Amino acid sequence: MLRDGLRDLEPDLVALIEAIKTDEYDQAADLLGPDYHLFDAATRHDNGDGAVIATRWPLGERYEVDLHVTPRTAGFACTTLVAEVLAPHTYAPLLFANHLPNWQLQFERERELQAVSAARILEEVAGGFDTHVVLGGDLSADPDAASVRFFTGRQSLDGMTVCYRDAWESVHPGKRGETFTSANALLPDWDWPSERLDYIFVRCGLHGGPTLEITACERIFDKPVGAFGQATTSVSSPTSNCRNRAPLADGRATA
Repeated sequence: MLRDGLRDLEPDLVALIEAIKTDEYDQAADLLGPDYHLFDAATRHDNGDGAVIATRWPLGERYEVDLHVTPRTAGFACTTLVAEVLAPHTYAPLLFANHLPNWQLQFERERELQAVSAARILEEVAGGFDTHVVLGGDLSADPDAASVRFFTGRQSLDGMTVCYRDAWESVHPGKRGETFTSANALLPDWDWPSERLDYIFVRCGLHGGPTLEITACERIFDKPVGAFGQATTSVSSPTSNCRNRAPLADGRATA
């Protein structure tokens, strides 16, 4: 189901957060097929799961940000992957990031520190507003959390401010956009307080908002399919279309 759905979607950029990679099996390659360039996190769990960036375009420089910012983060494969994507000139220069902070409800302080660590690297590598920056991932917090408000420019953290446009909010203002919801009876967490966990962000420039125009943002795998029933909701993720303003060209990112 996931393999067919992703291949039908044909995304240009993909951020996966729990993809298995062992000596015997590469889940990202299995799901996406041979047409993608992969950047696998070195930080992984014992079973091989961890973050992955995948893109149809070749990759240039790559960075992995250590998000073990306090002793409490030990034991979880928190990381941020940052990749220079050698995209067509209508998107270049382009950085793509996959941000995977800690998930525990009580760890918002850590998520704040992790957001700042990721943003600092992105600002350093981007080197100005001429570079497009797309960030996707499972932020494990709803839009009102400080770690998410930081990315959307609504508050500072640790003396730093940035501003990214939330693709879902841009296209669906006022709508919740849940990606982890108790409407799925198969989820183990029956009353999880955050239902919007997954995001795609585009960094804003000095004028006009995001440097890439966001033309669409939809959830995928959020409806029952055949025998899988409601299990598909548990992997609900956003997908977004972006285009450069001049000349116009469409691209698609999935987190």
